[in-house]
Amino acid sequence: MTQDDDLPGDDDQYVVPEEVTNLVRLYDAMLGGKDNYENDREVRDRLTLIAPGLSEMSQDIHNFLLRATRFLAAEAGIRQFLDCGPALPSTENMHDVVLRANTEATIVYVAKDPLTLAHGRALLAGNDQARILEADLRDPQDVIGNPTVRKYIDFSEPVALCHAGTMNYIVDEWDPWRIMAELTAACAPGSYVVFAHLLDPGPDHEFAESILRLQAAFQSASLLTIQFRPIDRITDMLAGLEILEPGLVPVADWWPDGPRTQPLAPIRQLLIGGIARKP
Repeated sequence: MTQDDDLPGDDDQYVVPEEVTNLVRLYDAMLGGKDNYENDREVRDRLTLIAPGLSEMSQDIHNFLLRATRFLAAEAGIRQFLDCGPALPSTENMHDVVLRANTEATIVYVAKDPLTLAHGRALLAGNDQARILEADLRDPQDVIGNPTVRKYIDFSEPVALCHAGTMNYIVDEWDPWRIMAELTAACAPGSYVVFAHLLDPGPDHEFAESILRLQAAFQSASLLTIQFRPIDRITDMLAGLEILEPGLVPVADWWPDGPRTQPLAPIRQLLIGGIARKP
């Protein structure tokens, strides 16, 4: 990490106590990672009993983000990437994919979670093309107005803005539609938004009761409130943008790398995403 990244240097202060279930550690447990505790795995197991396929869905969104950014770096010629709400580092990350396609690209990760910040700083130490910094994702001006973001992202040129699965945790009172509108307004024409969100399929859907149970389980585990929203409220977050083919689809089905061998579990069908372009 470079000296101008506006983060404290003591990683220990960012470690979440083991007894507190942490959303980022839970996601890591879903992916089969090692940066989680026994209680995180217990919560994972309780959640997957309610929604079988939840762990696979976590892998779906990770793979979707990598495929989407590979397309933008290799095919669309995007050289700047702003990823809001990254997860803990894995064996392959956005900057790995982007820099393989374009060695001159710039990647800025923006996170609030202390654990993600600590791991990200360690991973990116000495990397001149990628950096991670702290900002409140609920405040778009805290993101786009951050001095480090402004130093490395030129908003007068096209940028890839990634918000994959983050708005699921932004409640209506925080106005995720305003957040997305302010972020996309700051981006130049020709920019792209990589976006994913959990879909509310309606009260008659086979998974409707499980959604309610899943939301209650998140609340009982003291995790952030998880939001499922109707399709029109999801597309409203991309207002004024052109959604590329194949549209907003289950992220596992967004230009997959190979044919499907078995049907998706219901929960995996409800995580939809795609890429939108700013005209």
